[in-house]
Amino acid sequence: MDKYKVIKYPLSTEKAIRLMESENKLIFVIDNSATKQQVKEAVEELFKAKVIKVNTVKDIKGGKRAYVKFAFDTPAIDIATKLGLM
Repeated sequence: MDKYKVIKYPLSTEKAIRLMESENKLIFVIDNSATKQQVKEAVEELFKAKVIKVNTVKDIKGGKRAYVKFAFDTPAIDIATKLGLM
């Protein structure tokens, strides 16, 4: 799968902002067929950031979200600023 098709867009909800500040995580809406490994590779390549862990969740509406935890030397707030979320 193409890395540009894996990640659809980042989420900017209150929960996402709280996770960004407290746990250095960002939440992305991803393609339903994307795997954790594909999400990790896409995020690392697109944002030039080290990813520690990826958790995926299917939501009630049938979509899929990825909770991406970044390394401590890469603040999630910096990436969110680049994306225009902050």
